[in-house]
Amino acid sequence: MGQVQQLGSSLETAIAQYQYANVRLQRIQRELRTNRHELRIAKTNLKTSQRIIAKRLVTLYRSEPTSTLEVILGAKSLDDMMNRLDTAKSVTNLDSRVLQNVESSRKTVESSGRQLAHMRSLQQQIVAERAAKKQEIESKIAEQKRLLDSIRGQIASLEAAQRARQLQIARAAQARLQAQRAQAQDTNTIVGVSATTPGSSTVVAPPSKYTGVVGIAMQALGTPYVWGGAAPGGFDCSGLVMWAYAQVGVALPHSSYAQWGYGVPVSVDQLEPGDLVFFNGLGHVGMYIGGGQFIEAPHTGAFVQISNLADRMGDYVGARRIL
Repeated sequence: MGQVQQLGSSLETAIAQYQYANVRLQRIQRELRTNRHELRIAKTNLKTSQRIIAKRLVTLYRSEPTSTLEVILGAKSLDDMMNRLDTAKSVTNLDSRVLQNVESSRKTVESSGRQLAHMRSLQQQIVAERAAKKQEIESKIAEQKRLLDSIRGQIASLEAAQRARQLQIARAAQARLQAQRAQAQDTNTIVGVSATTPGSSTVVAPPSKYTGVVGIAMQALGTPYVWGGAAPGGFDCSGLVMWAYAQVGVALPHSSYAQWGYGVPVSVDQLEPGDLVFFNGLGHVGMYIGGGQFIEAPHTGAFVQISNLADRMGDYVGARRIL
């Protein structure tokens, strides 16, 4: 069983990294669309300004053909030409503004072009990383299935015992949540329960607004772990958190790595129900429910369950409070 659990942990990390690659890829695709739009605008502005300058030169040539021709033929660049015209007192304020527009548009085109090339390169890199990670996941799933098949009878017995324990834990947690809600109604305050786990440096965060999301997550107890699952039929770790918060109108990404970037940090001794707790180098996420416990979708072959935070402090990373 230890080998199965170790494989499950590494599999979950690979899945979390794959999901984070998806989030990054979506972000890059949005930035690429914006960059292409800005590049088109900059090129249009550059062409417009260049046409205006060209017309202006024709006008100057007609009025002062000799001096204008000398300036044009002696100029090394457009900037140099306009400076020469300015020295000859032939350029107007309007010409200067148009020249500034030309220079600004040219720089924008060059900058956008470089950024576009960089984003495309990054996109290709992430696509390749994602493909490799998917292959790793599929290989680990196949290996895990072989291991599980070899100890099927033992697993069935352990699962039955685990479900019985989870039922008792869930009943106690539900009773505690109901008591907290009743106390909150009586005092018109939200009362959080601190974790009975090793302390850390205190981080003072605003009170949680989403303690009620715990009750929603608890509805998923017993749901099978499904890679990429984010619906009541099956959840993975970040999918469970994303689904529960979506029910209260909060949109979170389907990635434990990306979810770490939301909300504000909160110390373990200041945890309140609804806070997100992270483990395994951000490869796993759960939701704190109070009383030193959190709800999680642990790994392939398991189901949504309640776990003790103290048991996971060895790979605990930190917590975030969604505001």
